[in-house]
Amino acid sequence: MSVEERPILGISMGDPGGIGPEVTAKALEQREIYGICRPLVVGDARVMEEVLRFTGLPLKLHAVERPGDGLYQHGTMDILHMATMDPTRLRYKQVTAEQGQASYEYVAAVIDCALRGEIDGTVTGPINKAAINAAGHHYAGHTEIYADLTHTRDYAMMLVDGDFRVVHVSTHVSLKAACERVKKDRIIRVIDLTYEVLKKLGISSPRIGVAGLNPHCGEGGMFGDEDEKEIRPAVEHAAKSGKKVEGPIPSDTVFPKMKGGTYDAVVVMYHDQGHIPVKLMGFQYDQKTGVWGAVAGVNVTLGLPIVRTSVDHGTAFGKAGEGRANPQSMIEAIRMAALLSRKS
Repeated sequence: MSVEERPILGISMGDPGGIGPEVTAKALEQREIYGICRPLVVGDARVMEEVLRFTGLPLKLHAVERPGDGLYQHGTMDILHMATMDPTRLRYKQVTAEQGQASYEYVAAVIDCALRGEIDGTVTGPINKAAINAAGHHYAGHTEIYADLTHTRDYAMMLVDGDFRVVHVSTHVSLKAACERVKKDRIIRVIDLTYEVLKKLGISSPRIGVAGLNPHCGEGGMFGDEDEKEIRPAVEHAAKSGKKVEGPIPSDTVFPKMKGGTYDAVVVMYHDQGHIPVKLMGFQYDQKTGVWGAVAGVNVTLGLPIVRTSVDHGTAFGKAGEGRANPQSMIEAIRMAALLSRKS
């Protein structure tokens, strides 16, 4: 792939006190990344200098004022430098309003670059919700920040681990509110968004399963009527438009079927219904050692006017500043963003 064909990806490095800067640096130490994209870190060069010190990574920093100034060569980390906080006040493992403000500004900057067409896609490192709220930015997470700053109303979260993909009808709301949001029109829109992204990923004839809300999909109304009144009509509407879509299907059936290759993605009704199976597939934890092994998975926001992918984990304050964070999810997020942002 020529230099011009490789998309420029802006990578916001996340909360300075978490593992975001570290997994970003470790991902960019991989030569393969420069074969698929031109990565530009958006954050504070002084924070990243500290990361390179305690990890010992053999990278040079190249601070730039705009994306077009990047060198985009393996061994050199291009960074859109933002002097957002006093580095002497950096506090690993802690929630602080100052670090929350910095992480918010990194996200806002990467979105602005994408909206102005200076970069082709965005990748986000983990932020801490308590920290950004302490800084006065009252959002439930990255997805809501992106929706607000891009003026997007219809959007959805997709989690990916290899060929295992789930897309959510609702995410960061209470379980009671999630049930109230299971409506025909919203489900139709999420099915459409799912179909569109699967086509963009190169799947010519996407197959979509739609999970039910209630146990046994309501068992004929004994356990709730949302499956028959809202979900089934939405699936039938999508099927009439030519999409290969089935549902509602009980959750304990639809995920094994996707794992077995029946579906390319599953539309789920609420946060945990989708997050638990994806993280069961992609995360590995050893209770004896207390160590996380694989931390795989990518978060993709559908429906935005710009490409946005993210790691599928949090700031992991418990290991921040120690050099032992696993960059696997960040590497996969960059790969996904490069695929979705490709120019040819």
